Amino acid sequence: MSYMESYEKWLTADILSTAEKDELKAVANDAKELEDRFYRGLEFGTAGMRGVLGMGTNRINIYNVRQASYGVAAYVKKEGAEAMKKGVLISYDTRIMSREFAEETAKVLAKEGIKVYLFDTVHSVPECSFGIRELGCAAGVMVTASHNPKEYNGYKVYGPDGGQLPPDAVQTVIDAMDSIDIFAVEYADLDDAIKSGAVEIVGPELNEKFLQVVQTQQCNPEAVKAVADTFKLIYTPFHGTGSRPVKEILKRIGFKNVLVVKEQDTPDGNFPTVKSPNPENKEGFNLAIKMAKENDVDVIFGTDPDCDRVGIVVRDAEGEYRTLTGNQTGALLVDYILRSKTEQGTLPSNGIVIKTIVTTELAAAIAKSYGAECMSVLTGFKYIGEKMTDFGIKKNYTYLIGFEESYGYLVGNHARDKDGVVASMLIAEMAAYYKTKGKSLYEALQDIYAKHGTYVEKTMSYTMPGKDGMEKMAGILAGLRENPPASVNGMKVVKTTDYKESTVILPDNTELPKANVLRYDLDDGKTYFIVRPSGTEPKIKLYLGTNADTVDEANELIEAIVADCEKQFNLV
Repeated sequence: MSYMESYEKWLTADILSTAEKDELKAVANDAKELEDRFYRGLEFGTAGMRGVLGMGTNRINIYNVRQASYGVAAYVKKEGAEAMKKGVLISYDTRIMSREFAEETAKVLAKEGIKVYLFDTVHSVPECSFGIRELGCAAGVMVTASHNPKEYNGYKVYGPDGGQLPPDAVQTVIDAMDSIDIFAVEYADLDDAIKSGAVEIVGPELNEKFLQVVQTQQCNPEAVKAVADTFKLIYTPFHGTGSRPVKEILKRIGFKNVLVVKEQDTPDGNFPTVKSPNPENKEGFNLAIKMAKENDVDVIFGTDPDCDRVGIVVRDAEGEYRTLTGNQTGALLVDYILRSKTEQGTLPSNGIVIKTIVTTELAAAIAKSYGAECMSVLTGFKYIGEKMTDFGIKKNYTYLIGFEESYGYLVGNHARDKDGVVASMLIAEMAAYYKTKGKSLYEALQDIYAKHGTYVEKTMSYTMPGKDGMEKMAGILAGLRENPPASVNGMKVVKTTDYKESTVILPDNTELPKANVLRYDLDDGKTYFIVRPSGTEPKIKLYLGTNADTVDEANELIEAIVADCEKQFNLV
């Protein structure tokens, strides 16, 4: 079916409301817009689906949410009658249409005879992952687009372990979606489903259990008590789900001076105070930095709308406020957790840190210095979650912390996805711990560099929207495989790893799955770059890293490599 035929199908569908048809009529004369809305269906992958809100097959709306929910129902049914009774937990964030999409999901699952647990209000990713495990559900759905701009929403699916679905389960969902017309999905009446018990509303009791488990991950409760009366922190939830659980956990562990950015402490999917609710972007912290200067505060942290990511701003030796990268924050947390366990004599002999292949190699150096192992898995927290589950079964390693460069961290076995609540708690506690030592987090990071070397990383994203963009991305990856670069910025490529073809064996003697990722190691023995297409956005990402004597020296080298890569690979 051509995109125009698909457009006509939607325009004439009886199921669409007048307002939905008006939206389509408004773009009738915009061929480029029509093609982008209808040239394909919104892709459902291992991370679920994510897209711009609106009418069309390549937009996210109630119709493909229903279709995806039908696919989830098929997956649960395939697992058997017991799985249908165990049910599906549905969570949603503060984004536009998140509540509506969650309810549509509940209605479809209920119609298919599957027990549904629906959160009573907005909840975070970690609360969803935890809730699936706590309730013993067969699956879970989280309606969110993470840190994307306000125009986006998304749909993530989890398995019974609280981690994202494995490829075979995803294929079951996709096959079921393909088997039914997007407008033919049947659904129950939500009020009737609630009255009958087919849909059960959950909230406060599960929230309390989650906070209790998170609090058990504290490393140094005494450090918080030592500085609680005077130590100040600033927190912002960026209009998202972190507001309730993060503020509550900080209160419970004893912080008395947590300043919250009030303008950003409102659940609002329009994210009115930021261009994008992404804790990677310093501009989102402008209000917090202004507050920090007025209140003499050293540490600021913020969580994204679904509270699976955390960003930090710290005050340096000159009094300037600097954003830390996800790699820097991860390095601080790895060192802090392993240091604390070593000091307390509780570091297990088989302890392991898990990171992704695009995450800083500094984590491995830190782990090694404490006698712990470090494992690199594919990009995506699902792969960290899979290893956690494997370790629990095989008892071969004790999981300590998992993190990725994109600001996601998890400490504890209560979830299988990134947890901005436990990370916020530990970041705050870590700041208090170093305060008792007369240091700031910035100074603690410099100590790590002094011991292990100045590791610097950079991530570049190149947006390539629409059909043309998808074709360009595919062409770039194909070109790199057909004509691999021999050198970059005058440095020879001494090793190329194609994760789509190479066999990579992990420390636990398992094989890394295949992935559309290319890594290039350069001849200085410490510099590398990685190219991969994003799994959730129309982007190609370029990851670079090196280890130099100074930050300036490292940044200069990385910038030169970026410029050459952009030119050689036609990225811009």
